[in-house]
Amino acid sequence: MSALTLPRAGGGTFSHTPRTEPSPYVPGGSPLVSRTVLSAAHVVADPYADTSPDSAAAVDWDATLAFRRHLWAHGLGVAEAMDTAQRGMGLDWAGAAELIRRSAAEARSVGGAIACGAGTDQLPPGTHDLATVTAAYEEQLALVEGSGAQAVLMASRALAATATGPDDYLTAYGHLLRQAGEPVILHWLGPMFDPALEGYWGSADLDTATETFLQVVAAHPDKVDGIKVSLLDARREVELRRRLPEGVRCYTGDDFHYPELIAGDEHGFSHALLGVFDPLGPLAAEAVRVLDTGDTDGFRKLLDPTVELSRHLFRTPTRFYKTGVVLLAWLAGHQSHFTMVGGLQSARSLPHLARAYQLADGVGLFPDPELAATRMRALLTVHGVPQ
Repeated sequence: MSALTLPRAGGGTFSHTPRTEPSPYVPGGSPLVSRTVLSAAHVVADPYADTSPDSAAAVDWDATLAFRRHLWAHGLGVAEAMDTAQRGMGLDWAGAAELIRRSAAEARSVGGAIACGAGTDQLPPGTHDLATVTAAYEEQLALVEGSGAQAVLMASRALAATATGPDDYLTAYGHLLRQAGEPVILHWLGPMFDPALEGYWGSADLDTATETFLQVVAAHPDKVDGIKVSLLDARREVELRRRLPEGVRCYTGDDFHYPELIAGDEHGFSHALLGVFDPLGPLAAEAVRVLDTGDTDGFRKLLDPTVELSRHLFRTPTRFYKTGVVLLAWLAGHQSHFTMVGGLQSARSLPHLARAYQLADGVGLFPDPELAATRMRALLTVHGVPQ
């Protein structure tokens, strides 16, 4: 296979010779048993829709659901309508509600595990009274549970704007957890993923915020299946999971330190709910199967080399990681185009995308390396990089 000319971030170009061996990770295999692993999945835009960045999302439902079947086929669960699906960044509540209904029905048809995000994004931006925010949460929680999916109570921009301190969070979440029919996952998404969530749990001081968060969990341990922490701080996550009530899980959302957090230590481990497991799904599933045998070193040998790619995808501004995720889905053949809802395919530079391709190729993510190279070559040519 001939080499590609890739642009450097600092200027100039370099040559990359693609690998020729296809990804060895195929669907099937034994169920994952030692860890619960959920992949937060992206949505596939309809490339033929005549839309603008201000339009409602136009979703290719067939391709979107096919990607979820791909994840289930490898033994992963799906975390639906989360920020990886461009929730609040191109996908509004109406689109998210349709996504939840369709994906939950698809999960039932194939026996796949699914958890879906419930938030407050039907409300307009700005402050509201606490009762309005709580009612918005209740509406979404009812839809998720009515679909048969597990609920993930997402961090709320509206609550962040409305709450005057920790007591408002305790009141709102306490009410919601009493309403929940089944145990939920509580989601703490840091401001690096969404700047509007600065000061969540009533304080910009993370130690103070952590105490409020743990108060919510401790007051309702029977209604909390687990917590999902996306702060990109491994030390803080380890300390937090050691303080959880017995039976409450920690789902890592740390796309920088996931191998060590999932592997765990003598005091415990994290399960996973990760956006990076969208592109890494087949490899991640195989790594967990190795961990299921007790081979922690083998698990780390498979997963550690992917961290450089993940850190690249999630580099600042972190909220635009979805662009690299969708690029890799296109290169891997999971969709026919590199178009995103809201036009977000333009949110990362060409050198950034080229580096993502190089790193993904290096860890053997592509089922058809020649297809990936051909598509990357076309993207480079369109952007004026001679091949």
